[in-house]
Amino acid sequence: MAENPPPQQPQVTLSVSRCMGPAPLPTGRPFAPMPLRLRGAGAAAAVAYLLVVLGLPMLSLLLAALVPAIGVRLSAATFTLANFAAALAPGAQTGAAFGRSLVLAGVAALVLAAAAGAIALAQSHRSVRLAGAAADLPYALPGACIGVAAILIVLRAYAEVMATLGVGGYRDEALGLGGEIDHGPDHCTCFQFDYDWRQDNVTNAHRYGVRDADVKLDIVAHSMGGIVARYAMLYGGADLPADGSLPPLTFEGARFMARLIQIGTPNGDSPDAFRVLVDGRDFGTPIVPSYSPAILGTFPSLYQLLPRARSRPVVLTGSNEVALDLHDPEVWQRMGWGIAKPGIDAGLATLMPDVAAAEERRRLAADLQARLLRRARAFAAAMERGVTQPAGTEPMAVARDALPMTMRMAADPETGRIEPLQRAAGDGLVLRDSALLDFRQGQEPRGLGVITPMDVQRVLFLPREHLEITRDPTFRNNILFCLLDEPRRR
Repeated sequence: MAENPPPQQPQVTLSVSRCMGPAPLPTGRPFAPMPLRLRGAGAAAAVAYLLVVLGLPMLSLLLAALVPAIGVRLSAATFTLANFAAALAPGAQTGAAFGRSLVLAGVAALVLAAAAGAIALAQSHRSVRLAGAAADLPYALPGACIGVAAILIVLRAYAEVMATLGVGGYRDEALGLGGEIDHGPDHCTCFQFDYDWRQDNVTNAHRYGVRDADVKLDIVAHSMGGIVARYAMLYGGADLPADGSLPPLTFEGARFMARLIQIGTPNGDSPDAFRVLVDGRDFGTPIVPSYSPAILGTFPSLYQLLPRARSRPVVLTGSNEVALDLHDPEVWQRMGWGIAKPGIDAGLATLMPDVAAAEERRRLAADLQARLLRRARAFAAAMERGVTQPAGTEPMAVARDALPMTMRMAADPETGRIEPLQRAAGDGLVLRDSALLDFRQGQEPRGLGVITPMDVQRVLFLPREHLEITRDPTFRNNILFCLLDEPRRR
């Protein structure tokens, strides 16, 4: 096995997910001048309309930010200033998204209004048609809001990792091949690993590794990428046995891994994954896209993030003693969760256009859900296996432990509706205990000392939300020290 490369030629691979942004939206419509002069009450009404058109997209983004930020379902009881303050004040991500969206949407609205007014004036040689300009504003705002809130925020987490590595002197292969950077005669020392985050984590892990080379790499992996890298380290190309037993522990992937740095990785589970499997994900319809349980219920990776039964993540409403096993297919059918949810026949018909009968579509959906849940149980058991790292491979975890987020939920046995019940520390999407795979998660009383099967060598906690961790200057300093300066174990 080759020695680690000298600092002047560092070797790192970056594990990232292939981000899938929303589809482009129309940003305009044919201009139709409206020969109408507005005075008095009419002008006031037009101005009020402008304010509403500007305010509604912003309010939609604010509403959408409340749910993923602190896990609160929107209702008359939860629509409070305190909850919005909890969503926006503690973290920079949602606040920055709101601010950028407001600025860009406002600029887009003003530009379009000015253009519409100029055209109206040129056509009629009369005063600006305020109503016509106002009518066009809704077609400009959604594109600006989505472009800021749904794309830039997500991609920035990975861009910041690449920027950190660039500061450390790493030469990225993708940027070189794309012609964005000329590395000259120097060879590349940073390689990106993109994968389809919707697919089975084991399938993605089988693609992970080094072919036809005797070299050890440092792995920097964000979120689910850390799970993919860790499975590859433990089991290499081994699949999960069909009988539910554990795969052979070979440490096949450890032979090419020197240091594994996991950033906000849900090693234990993610309550947010359970929530979106049950209810789908609505980012603020109709301003931004929504994804139904019928679609998300076909993603194997989400099932592999389900909370474990040992932490009692879901209890029946009114009874804190009855906990549900989220890996049990019968529970999902009985509660009407995910693709077993009543009223999603239209979504199932879209997914299975060749199956004419609704009853047959539901049967096939139930079979798929049961298979994915059983495989997710086997995956959880494999990832919770107690291990001691082989010499030369050093794991590190980067997480947050200061933002309250949902840890336990209550489920109505009659309707299947889930509500937040109890909170614990995390980064908004990943619990602190999950990042460390701490078996004390959800346990009462909670003793001292982390109990984890992971042989983690060091942990770095940062006061940032999930997608903002990589922007913290402390992250950059510590990661580069770990990669370039800290002595290596032999």
